[in-house]
Amino acid sequence: MYLKESGNGHLVEVVALPQLFDPYHATVEGCSHYGEERQDPEAFNKRLLEFPSGEALPACWLDPHYRDHELKR
Repeated sequence: MYLKESGNGHLVEVVALPQLFDPYHATVEGCSHYGEERQDPEAFNKRLLEFPSGEALPACWLDPHYRDHELKR
């Protein structure tokens, strides 16, 4: 899956999809697609990534407590 770095617009190929979907992981392993050669895998902060269309990542991928407000007290 490809995502885009929101700061510079460079594409990132996500190598570890389970890390992307797990809200308890703040980073995801990926390869930057900047330049002519594929780069070595590195950790990317998920909060600085977005879909290539510019849409933000779903809250359930970023925040493990995104539905806590729905709990009845």
